[in-house]
Amino acid sequence: MSLSELKPGQKGQVHSVQGNRALTKRLFALGCTPGTDVKVIKMAPLGDPMIINFRGFNLAIRKDDAKNIFLSES
Repeated sequence: MSLSELKPGQKGQVHSVQGNRALTKRLFALGCTPGTDVKVIKMAPLGDPMIINFRGFNLAIRKDDAKNIFLSES
């Protein structure tokens, strides 16, 4: 399951981050690494971008980028 599939209020744990090198490097630098708990705070009216919370801060991320963040099965 990818992060883009979660609805506001749902949580998950990062399993892997894929995509192009610039995207993965940026997300890792922000602390979005495997094992990190992530929660979807809210979605924009048209669904893009989405606001997520991890490691104590909120981040606006495009849905296309969120599709590259895979969550572990709970």
